[in-house]
Amino acid sequence: MIEKKFGIIGKPLSHSLSPTLHNFWFNKNKIFANYSLIEVETSEIEGVIKKIRSRELQGINVTVPYKQAVIPFLDLVIGDAKKTLSVNTISLNKEGKVVGNNTDVYGLEEGFVNKLNKQNIEENKTLILGAGGVTSSVIYALSKKGIKKIFISNRTLKKAEDIKKKFPFIKIVRWENIISKAEGMNIIINATSLGLKNGNNFIQEFKITKSNLVYFDIVYNPEETIMIKKFKKEGVKTFNGLEMFIYQGQKSFSLWNKFNPEINEDLKKIIKSKLK
Repeated sequence: MIEKKFGIIGKPLSHSLSPTLHNFWFNKNKIFANYSLIEVETSEIEGVIKKIRSRELQGINVTVPYKQAVIPFLDLVIGDAKKTLSVNTISLNKEGKVVGNNTDVYGLEEGFVNKLNKQNIEENKTLILGAGGVTSSVIYALSKKGIKKIFISNRTLKKAEDIKKKFPFIKIVRWENIISKAEGMNIIINATSLGLKNGNNFIQEFKITKSNLVYFDIVYNPEETIMIKKFKKEGVKTFNGLEMFIYQGQKSFSLWNKFNPEINEDLKKIIKSKLK
C-alpha cells in the first residue's frame, strides 16, 4: 500500500498545527497517509502544483501569503473560492484537473459567524483589520448573513482597494485612522498575522465604547493573543481562530477523503496542548 501525502504550503509555517489536526484524523480513521509542512518561496508554488498533477501529493492546504498566488497554476476554481478568489484547499478531480476550493468560509461560519447574536444581525458595523488572503473569505461569510456595513483597513492601502473591487459595498479606512473608527464598531476582526506566535503585535491601543462589542482574532496560535487578553480585561466577548481552523480543516479533509471526520474533545485537547 502506498502512503498518501498531503501538506500545507505557505511562509512562515512554524505556527501551523495543520499536521497535528490531519494526522490525528488519519490515525483515528486508519488511513495510511501523512500530512506535513511544505514551506516554499513564491517561485516554488508551480512545482508543488505539478506534484498534485502527477499524484505525488494527493492534496494541499494553502495559507499566508499564497491564497491568491496559487490560482494561475490551477485548472479549476470552484465553490466559495470562485466568490472570494481565495484558495486554501487544492486537490485533483476524477478528470485529472487540479481544483482550487475554499474551506475558510465554512470555517468562519461554523467557528464565528453562526455564534453571533442573530437579532438585527445585519445592523452590525464591522471593522476588518488586514487585507490578506483570508479577508475575502471573512467579508463573504459575513455578507451571506446579511452583514454589509463592513469597513476594512490595511497597512498597504492598495491591497484594501483590490478587495473593494471584489466587494464594492465595503468601505476603506486608512490604517492610521483605525483607532477612531473602531470606537463605533460592533465587531472587530483581526485578519492580519499580527499576534501570531513568534510574530509582531499591534502597537495600537483600542478603546472600548460599545458594550456589545465582539472581537474575533483569526490567529489561533497562541490561543490568547495580546489583543484578546486586552479586550477580555475590558469585558469584551472574544473569539480566537481555533474553531475556524478546525472546521476549515474538517471540510478540507472531507474534500480529499470523501467523508467528514469527527470533531471531538480528544482532538480539541491535543490541539490546545500544542498552543502557547
